[in-house]
Amino acid sequence: MAGRHTTIVAEKDDYLLDLLVDLGFANAGQVAKARVESGGNGIVDYLVANKVIRPGDVTQAKAAQFGAEVVQLASMSIPDDVLSAIPRNIAKKYRVIPVFRTEGKVAVAIADPSDLNAIDSLTHLLNAEIEPRVASETDIDAALSRYYGGSSESVMEKAVQELTMNEVQATVGPLADDGGTVDADGPLIRLVNQIIIDAFKLRASDIHLEPLAKKFRLRYRIDGVMQEMKSPPKRLQASIIARLKLQANLSISEHRIPQDGRIQTKVGAKLIDLRVSCLPTNHGESIVMRILDKEGLKLGLPELGFFQDDQKTFERLIALPDGILLVTGPTGSGKTTTLYSCLHFINRPDRKIITVEDPVEYILGGINQVQVADAVGLSFAMALRSILRQAPNVVMIGEIRDIETASIAINAALTGHLVFSTLHTNDAPGAVTRLVDIGVKPFLVASSTRCLMAQRLVRKICKKCMGPTQLTDAEMRTLGITENDLKTATPQKGRGCNNCNNTGNRGRFGIFEIFVIDDESRKLIYEQVPTSVLRVRAREMGMRTLREDGVRKVLAGLTTAEEVIRSTVGDAE
Repeated sequence: MAGRHTTIVAEKDDYLLDLLVDLGFANAGQVAKARVESGGNGIVDYLVANKVIRPGDVTQAKAAQFGAEVVQLASMSIPDDVLSAIPRNIAKKYRVIPVFRTEGKVAVAIADPSDLNAIDSLTHLLNAEIEPRVASETDIDAALSRYYGGSSESVMEKAVQELTMNEVQATVGPLADDGGTVDADGPLIRLVNQIIIDAFKLRASDIHLEPLAKKFRLRYRIDGVMQEMKSPPKRLQASIIARLKLQANLSISEHRIPQDGRIQTKVGAKLIDLRVSCLPTNHGESIVMRILDKEGLKLGLPELGFFQDDQKTFERLIALPDGILLVTGPTGSGKTTTLYSCLHFINRPDRKIITVEDPVEYILGGINQVQVADAVGLSFAMALRSILRQAPNVVMIGEIRDIETASIAINAALTGHLVFSTLHTNDAPGAVTRLVDIGVKPFLVASSTRCLMAQRLVRKICKKCMGPTQLTDAEMRTLGITENDLKTATPQKGRGCNNCNNTGNRGRFGIFEIFVIDDESRKLIYEQVPTSVLRVRAREMGMRTLREDGVRKVLAGLTTAEEVIRSTVGDAE
């Protein structure tokens, strides 16, 4: 019987190997060599281990073998009603993930569609027709952990199972009532801590806990993209929110107005800060926690994503003795990180640097940082007036929001200070119009501004699973890439692995639009020409648009065409 089973497995492998060759993933010589060196056993595994083929190639071949569809579980958000089609113990036993459900039918992602025993067992257990889809083993393992609980999620599930409403009230009560301490091993404490720990391990920048009509949704923002996680039970909504509000020193009795606070905690040996925002909504209070990892912040200019030519230009600009340098872009485009990197680069013992921020996100050694406090009357403008009497060389203003702040910043630039700040505009030349709209006189903008830089963030391709890819005709047309460009470049794409949580991307960097103000540009600003005219002048001086800088990084194999198109939708040029 054992000999018959070995023969069947060998026949399956032979058919799969033929498919791999037919699909161009391997050639006959590579297969023959692997057959000899592996002793005829586990030839496919041997090819993968020796990087002749990729795990994704095997998935494609298996799908072709059975005429099944390939699914990318990492990019899917599977609803709870679909997940409930297969209980946790069955999903883990047969290593399957439900991806679609209709009456009498369940589509499941499985690594080996030839495993008829598993499919027959599922048909019997679920009393439904099983429609197999194919996913890689790593993709399925990650999805099992995400939806049904791996080692960390089992901690959350265990804490949820231990909780009763009486225990919740007993856990929250002492802190709320008399300032006593709570049991650090209590189930609610463990549950809330695990939410934070999981977010940190997944490199999330934000944690979103959102009360909906029938669920308490948990989402993490990872590399700028929201990903839904397994949600805590709706019945624990009030208790989790109360616990987080207590940790952030917010009033748990106030449910009508927004509140902001901070939580400082340790994840392993790392100390992290969480900036907490609490907002009343129709179905309860929504909590968003911004994770600020002080030790993980990279402050070098190369890490921002500058190519060597742009970095050289930018280094020259931030070394100037006076003037204003403005970084523009929407919320979440990395402007603050860029400003911190500038300060880090020019921070020397012979320079006095003062910042005015709301809030102070990261503590930088050797720099004087001022936190705006509107509640006591310490506004940007008031803080600026005071710090100029401190005789700084460099001033960083978190954001120019009004005429008073803008006027003081420009006066500082005109009296020998180097000023860094941010504005919310879509492109670099648009910052001029924005300043004039605020109320700054055009001649002041012209004489004080040294550089305007717009930026966006795009996701990096994961280095562990990146491989060559072909751009579609639509992508090439949209980005203006020609066949000639591709003769000297090989676009890349991540196939998904454990390192990137099967997304194909890990980390983010910037694409930039740098407008250096020269005498001709100053003249145009003084004459109050439209932004479009300024943009033409900037292009004449060699300014690359956001999309053009993105295209350079696509051709260099650093990011994907899809990312650049998504981030530069408004860039017409």
